[in-house]
Formats: sequence, C-alpha cells, structure tokens
Amino acid sequence: MTAIISSPSTSLPEHRQLPDKDGSFVQNFQELPQSILLTESLWLHLQNLHPDGQFSIGQDSGIYWRITEPPERGAEAPDWFYVPNVSPTIRGEMRRSYVMWQEIVAPLIAIEFVSGNGNEERDITPYKGKFWIYERAIRIPFYGIYEVKKSQIEMYELVRGEYIQMSMNERGHYEIPPMGVELGIWQGLYKNVELPWLRWWDKAGNLFLTGEEQLEQEREKTAFAQALLEQERQAKKLAQRELAEMREQLARYREQLGEGNF
Repeated sequence: MTAIISSPSTSLPEHRQLPDKDGSFVQNFQELPQSILLTESLWLHLQNLHPDGQFSIGQDSGIYWRITEPPERGAEAPDWFYVPNVSPTIRGEMRRSYVMWQEIVAPLIAIEFVSGNGNEERDITPYKGKFWIYERAIRIPFYGIYEVKKSQIEMYELVRGEYIQMSMNERGHYEIPPMGVELGIWQGLYKNVELPWLRWWDKAGNLFLTGEEQLEQEREKTAFAQALLEQERQAKKLAQRELAEMREQLARYREQLGEGNF
C-alpha cells in the first residue's frame, strides 16, 4: 500500500476532525528536550532553506495515512519529523495532525526515540509495524531510530521503495543531502543534563547551535576580548612604570657623573 496523496476532499475528515492525542504518556524525561533540541538548533537553517516559510515540523504529532475506525488506528506519531514545502498552518490554524489525504508532500525525515528494546520501531508487520508504515505506506525518504541507551542512531534511506540502512561518514554522521545537513550523536550538556544527544551539523561538520549556546558563545567571546583588553592595559601600565623607573635610574646615574638631569 502507498500513501494517499489525492487532492483534498470535503467527504474525508480533516486535521480538525481527527484525534490529536491517544492518551499515552511520554516514555521518559529525555524525549521532550530531545525534540526541542532537534527543532531549535535546526530552525535558522530551515529558515534559510525555506525563505518563504513553507515547512513544518511535527513533535510527537500524528500522521494519518489511512481511514480506520477508530481513527487513531490509521495514524502513526513519530517523535520528530520534518515536512518541506508545506505551510505550518491550514487556513490560518495550526495543524493538529498531518493528514496524508489532504497533502501532496510526505515528510522528508522521521525520527523515533527508542524507549524499549527497539522492536516497535523496527516492526515490519504489514499495516501495523512502524517500520513498514513509514517505508511502504507513508514512504518517508529518511527514517532514524535513536537509541539513547546505546548512544547510537540507525538511519535508513528509501531506495526504490525499500529502506536501506545508511553508512556514516568519516565524522560518524549521517548525511541528509536534501536538507544539506548531517545527523549524529553529540555527547554534552543540554538543559542541565549530560547525555548523548541527537544533533545536527552542516555539511562542513560545524555543529548547529541552539539560541542559548549561541548566546553563551557570544558571552565567551566578549569575556575573552575583555580579558585581552585588560591584559593589554596592564601590560601598557607595566611598560610605562618600567620606563619611568629606567628614566629615574638614568637621571640618578647622570647626577652621580655630574651631568645633572635631562
């Protein structure tokens, strides 16, 4: 089965008429900050990539790919996904879900955060398994399975209708050419927690920073520049003091020789 990409129809339910939650809990305390980190650090790059503002990001939001009863059975909710060239709103309202029969663009990348053993994220059961649905139904070009306990992410690319596991580059990152980015693991402190976080880099291997990180970087640069300036001031004072002392010594020496001061 392939994703439904027909034109919008008034006979089919839309995003406001479909459930936008299933009552389940977030599995752990890392999922929310991890999603925020992925979105926030990528935002400026996406704005440059889409100067018209036409892109959407879903965070634990439903993607409806078929009509079922109850409706939730026909939806999957990746922990994070990105859709290029679509408006983040529909008729002035924020999307409550992403409804494939209303759209002509599938998400470009979806990422799942593993909270168990990863079987759910790798399930290839037709019409039920996440892996099968993303590969065969919604047909998402890039699919990532992030396992924080193992500090690793598996990336798959849709090639001729099938997911092929990707290989990392020399930096240990996965290249996502349509986005002009690399995706990989970064060990560091974010939101007061030291963990292996999933992060973005540009094609040259430069880490995309969050707003807080950019501000901290600017503070460090300012502090460094101020420290250098203070060092220069102190060095200048020391040089002036040493010069004055040398002149005094020279004057005393000349007095001793009977030459007087300058």
